[in-house]
Amino acid sequence: MDQTRNPSPSNNSSKISSSSRLLVLQSHLSTQKPTMASEKEAALAAAALPADSPTIFDKIINKEIPANVVYEDDKAEERHIEILGRLLYTAKLVAKQEGLEDGFRLVINDGPSGCQSVYHLHIHLLGGRQMNWPPG
Repeated sequence: MDQTRNPSPSNNSSKISSSSRLLVLQSHLSTQKPTMASEKEAALAAAALPADSPTIFDKIINKEIPANVVYEDDKAEERHIEILGRLLYTAKLVAKQEGLEDGFRLVINDGPSGCQSVYHLHIHLLGGRQMNWPPG
């Protein structure tokens, strides 16, 4: 799984970068439920950012953005193969901690077509309601 973004063309990078960052942050900090189109736009905008741009997760890790972190440890480098197994196991622990004994769903968005808008390996834990199939 490659978590590296394609660098944007240098002649458009400053124009794309500031508006894309704003779109990505608005998508993730909004209290309103995002529409499918805005998630797709956020994913495409994030893919256009330079690969070394700080993500919302970088800002949370660096304590620049407050967050209610439910689990954190020192195994944070994306390139570790075993991290996926650890993330899945940890998600099960967090699901139990959050009272999701009836079931839950784990989602990993990957790349622009997968609506990945934050290029930092992470898992979305969904639960507390009846899921449908097939997913989005």
